[in-house]
Amino acid sequence: MAFCANCGADVQGRFCAKCGAPAAAAGAAPGPAASQSAPPPPQPPPPAASPFPAAGPAPVAQAAGLDENLACALCYVLGLLTGILFLVLAPYNQNRLIRFHAFQSIFLHIGSIVVFIGVMIVTSVLHFIPFLGTIIALMIYPLVGLAFLILWLMVMYKAYNRDRWVLPIIGPLAEKQA
Repeated sequence: MAFCANCGADVQGRFCAKCGAPAAAAGAAPGPAASQSAPPPPQPPPPAASPFPAAGPAPVAQAAGLDENLACALCYVLGLLTGILFLVLAPYNQNRLIRFHAFQSIFLHIGSIVVFIGVMIVTSVLHFIPFLGTIIALMIYPLVGLAFLILWLMVMYKAYNRDRWVLPIIGPLAEKQA
């Protein structure tokens, strides 16, 4: 009968029933057959007990990404560029609210380009009127620019607060696309 070299228990078979040590290390006399066989790989130690009680299942790792309100607000930051970017990126293009704000951002930027082209045409016509046309032309650009700046800030603020603020002309188009 063989005894385990680690714990001293009786070994019946290839492994010790008490500690799990292989029978080759169980105190058998080394003979020619035992010296030719390779020793088994070492067993990993059992995990140490945690001093903290288990509170439930392990937390599930969340996908790294932006919150919905931050993504909605960022759709407006660079107009066309960020609007298209949020329509292309996978986790965001499946959210209906983010898609709405991305489309509204794209349409708002295109609309501002159209308005500034219209202002440019109007001011070029007003330059033919001496003095009064120049003063009106110099006042139109800053007023239109300030109006779009305030609109841009308001839309970003509303998007960050998770409000679905639908702009008059481009909002329904954005809702259809989202």
